[in-house]
Amino acid sequence: MSFGERIKFRRGELKLSRGELAGRLGVSPSAVSNYENGLSFPKEDVMLRLFDSLETDPNQLFRDSFRGGGQTLSSEEQTLLRKFRELSPLGRETVQSVTEALWACRQETSPLPAERPEGRIIPLYHTLAAVGCVSAVPGEDFDEISVTEQVPQTAEFAVRISGDAMAPYLEDGAVAYVSRTPLREGDVGIFSVNGKVLCRQYDRDDSGTVYLFSLNRRRADGDVTLPAAEAGTLICFGRVLTGTLSNRN
Repeated sequence: MSFGERIKFRRGELKLSRGELAGRLGVSPSAVSNYENGLSFPKEDVMLRLFDSLETDPNQLFRDSFRGGGQTLSSEEQTLLRKFRELSPLGRETVQSVTEALWACRQETSPLPAERPEGRIIPLYHTLAAVGCVSAVPGEDFDEISVTEQVPQTAEFAVRISGDAMAPYLEDGAVAYVSRTPLREGDVGIFSVNGKVLCRQYDRDDSGTVYLFSLNRRRADGDVTLPAAEAGTLICFGRVLTGTLSNRN
């Protein structure tokens, strides 16, 4: 079992969601996903918090793992490596010569396919409501997608939009890519208001009143106004990175 698989296994034992573990570590849920899938490795300070959060020790998480390009040796490979190390220098040289000859023959007769470059993985939520779900279920509430060249590189999650409240910026069925960065006035973001998750354009006046606008003014009934006294109840999940803003009219 690899290092990432042990993180996922231990998280399951503690009944922690990725979001809950991410909160304890001070990272995004997509970062935890990358750790578990072997796409990235926690930094030193995060690693220390990981041991505490999972109530375990390094020996448990690193057991049976050899960190080297994200690869993990199987038990059979470990046995072969142990036997190779026990050989005499002449024996090792012989094994190396035979291995190189077999590999060269394999290359000539059946070239190995090029390795796919490792990429970052982010969740694509099926609905806006799933974004606010603490215990979102993979496959049911979201899928994991690779951050390709077509995806904004700073995106931390994505969500499929339903309805035309944000048209033409985001049409019905469009995918919004989101970064967990602070919003400025005029930005489009993903918000939770009284338990309902919305995609809206953000604005705030000098009195502290917050406005969440539908860009499709035919859906102005979907606008939300929060007086300064209630603005603290607003939850922002992040800033939408895709689309083309147009003036409200």
